[in-house]
Formats: sequence, structure tokens, C-alpha cells
Amino acid sequence: MQLQAGWLTGVRRVPSPHFNERPLLETPTLLVIHNISLPPGEFGGPWIDDLFMGTLDPSAHPYFAGIAHLRVSAHCLIRRDGEIVQYVPFHLRAWHAGVSRYQEREACNDFSIGIELEGTDCLAYTDEQYQALQNVTRLLAEHYPQIAENITGHSDIAPERKTDPGPAFDWVRYRAGLRSGNVTKQE
Repeated sequence: MQLQAGWLTGVRRVPSPHFNERPLLETPTLLVIHNISLPPGEFGGPWIDDLFMGTLDPSAHPYFAGIAHLRVSAHCLIRRDGEIVQYVPFHLRAWHAGVSRYQEREACNDFSIGIELEGTDCLAYTDEQYQALQNVTRLLAEHYPQIAENITGHSDIAPERKTDPGPAFDWVRYRAGLRSGNVTKQE
């Protein structure tokens, strides 16, 4: 896996229309980890792609009626089996953080990369997800070195609104895997 023109090589691309340019001279310095499942607590299916593409059918599930109008995206999604899907190139601003603040800076979308893990706050993430997230994080830190010291959860930048990635996310395991350098090749 490599990074070319803001896109990961060897991963599925689903270009979202929900992005824009970062502020002038702004580069990513923060990685925000999220979780998502659509419908809540269910995995697989096209619904996350549909949400990030703005094509979610509000009649496909009762929950969707309340979110189908949203214009949101993340840079990447890591599915339960470790598949990586990229929606927005990393040098552009995805719309994942909402009203947010990190170390006295507001509007985290301006300077962050958002990665969604297919999951919930209370269900353990998979080995494949940790491996994929560690691989992507290492690659991002090579291209955006400040990210290595600035990794946080959505709950930390928007604590009044968000709880993800939740207590099920094992920060110790994730960080230990980053330090160990055990990279699993993603092709």
C-alpha cells in the first residue's frame, strides 16, 4: 500500500461528493478515529457507502429517515474484515468531525484525517481492523509526520456529542502495534 495523489493504492475507492479544499497552506496534523454501523449495530451492506455518497435511501430502514439528508464523509472506512474503502483524498477536507476542538483549535475537519471503523462503541473491533488501521496510520505518519503525535477519538474532539470509537476500542493495543512496526501488507 502506498499513497499517490492523496489516495491509497490497492484499496477500494468510492469518491464522495462531500468534501472541499482545506484552508490555504493547511495540511493534516491530526488523525481522528470514529466508528459507524448502518443500521446501528449491523455490519456489511451498502449503507455506509450510500451515506457518504449522499444516496442513502431514507425508506430502506426506519433509522435512515433521520440521517439520509446529512452531507458527511470520512477519508476512509475500515470494514470488519479489514477492507479499506477510501472516499476522500487525504489532502482534501472530508466532513467527518463536525463541531469539534483539539488542543484549543476548532473546526478539526480543517486539519484532520478521519478514519471510520465499522463497529460500535461496545463491540470489540477485529484483528483485521487493528492491522489495517495500524498500516494506514504508519503510512499517513510518513507523509504527515505531525499525525504520529496527534491521534484521537471522535469522542475526544466532540465530547458533548460523540462517544466513538467507544470503550471497545483498545487504544493500548493500537498504539503498541504502531510501535512494534509489524506491518501487514495490504494489497
